[in-house]
Amino acid sequence: LEVDDAKQLNGLKIGEEFDGQIVGLDGYTLKITGGSDKNGFAMKKDVDGPRRIKSLLTGGVGYRPKGDGVKRRKTVRGNTISEDIVLINTVVTKAGSKSISDILNPEEEEAEE
Repeated sequence: LEVDDAKQLNGLKIGEEFDGQIVGLDGYTLKITGGSDKNGFAMKKDVDGPRRIKSLLTGGVGYRPKGDGVKRRKTVRGNTISEDIVLINTVVTKAGSKSISDILNPEEEEAEE
C-alpha cells in the first residue's frame, strides 16, 4: 500500500498502533511489528531511535545463526519510523466493516455483479 502523507507515521515505534485510514484502510487499526530501511536493514525493537547500529547478535531479528552459541556483528535499524524506512510490517488489531480484499480490489467486486 502507498501512503499519501508518510510524515504521519514518522516518530511511531514498533508496538504502537495507528489508524488504518492513513494507508487507506478505513475503520481498521494497525499495530507496527517491524520494517526495514532503504538499504534493507531490519528494524529491531530493543534499539531506541531511528538510528542504525552494528550490534552483536545471537539470533532473532536480523540474524539467524547456523549453530548454538554463534554470534555475529550485524547492522540493524532502530525501532522508530523515520524518512529512511521504506517497509512497515503491521498486523490488524481492530477490523473495519469491509474486508481488506474489498477495499484493495473494488473493481473485482463490481465485475462479479
